Amino acid sequence: MKSVAVIGASNDRNKFGNKAVRAFAQQGFSVYPVNLTEHKIEGFPAFRSVLDVPIRPDLVSVYLPPKRVLEILPQVAQRGCGELWLNPGTESDEVLAEAQRLGLNVVAACSIVAHGVSPSTL
Repeated sequence: MKSVAVIGASNDRNKFGNKAVRAFAQQGFSVYPVNLTEHKIEGFPAFRSVLDVPIRPDLVSVYLPPKRVLEILPQVAQRGCGELWLNPGTESDEVLAEAQRLGLNVVAACSIVAHGVSPSTL
């Protein structure tokens, strides 16, 4: 079973950070929501940081503005992951350059669509 940490996960079902949690769960992933203030998201325990996630996730899917992404990239690099998905609106030239410098395997695309789910159905 593949695992995913969703950074920027949300309890607001209209936000893509919530849709991602639901989409990955529907696809059979072990889901680890990351949110600074929530304790549970869609029934999954939420973690304050990717460093608190108990495993090295196969994927990290990010739903934060570029400024915040720059702040958490060192944590993602420290935790490690197979792929770092920078969803639309999270990437910038600076984010991409820093992720590359840290040696992260970046995919700049919508992780929900790429894993077989249309966000409009969630």
